[in-house]
Amino acid sequence: MQEYFISLWNRFDKAFLVEDRWKLYLEGLGNTVLIALMATVIGVILGIVFAGINYINKKTGKLKPLSFISNIYITVIRGTPVVLQLMIMYFIVFVSWNFKVEIGEVEIMDSSLLIGAITFGLNSAAYVAEIVRAGFEAVDDGQREAGRSLGLTTWQTMRYIIIPQAMRNSLPPLFNEFITLVKETAIVGYLGVYDLGKIPGLIQSRTFDYLFPLIIAAVMYLAVVLILTRILRILEKKLAKSDRG
Repeated sequence: MQEYFISLWNRFDKAFLVEDRWKLYLEGLGNTVLIALMATVIGVILGIVFAGINYINKKTGKLKPLSFISNIYITVIRGTPVVLQLMIMYFIVFVSWNFKVEIGEVEIMDSSLLIGAITFGLNSAAYVAEIVRAGFEAVDDGQREAGRSLGLTTWQTMRYIIIPQAMRNSLPPLFNEFITLVKETAIVGYLGVYDLGKIPGLIQSRTFDYLFPLIIAAVMYLAVVLILTRILRILEKKLAKSDRG
């Protein structure tokens, strides 16, 4: 039994400690979080635009052509696998992109990482649009009518009255979308990006052992998701307390 535990420790040592391989996991985790953050920003901005267009069209009958395009986009993106979207963006749309961004001797981003972030952002936008649309629908129509009665234009009513309330309603599911992105971005390894999902394969090629590299990566994913989920619960409690107040 003692020899068995010694063997396990040696395997863990090779997968995590030898040659400071723990730094590879941290680098991969950093890339994963960076991609998820950039994708969330892109997704939220575009999602609000798409949701706003559809909401205005539904309530006023305006922007029908843009609403049609928005609905087509949402349908196509939600109806196709993100891995195929990733391949299309990398091998067709941005095939000529090849650059690196460095600060001193530290590389902070390359074209593959940015393409991955853009792809996941465009994918997330379709889901965020539905989340925000539900937030818009939760705002009482009287709020929009009150804005119009005060002489505000449609855009002013959306900007100052509807969107702030809709975003407040949408914050918990939007945060949950970020948590989902952290996990989904694991497939960005197809582009050669060394995110947390790619690192176990890199370590295995040196140690010829998949067990501990995969377990370590899984534990790190789980830890990040648990922390973010805890933050989400705190956010939901604060919003619920504010509603009661």
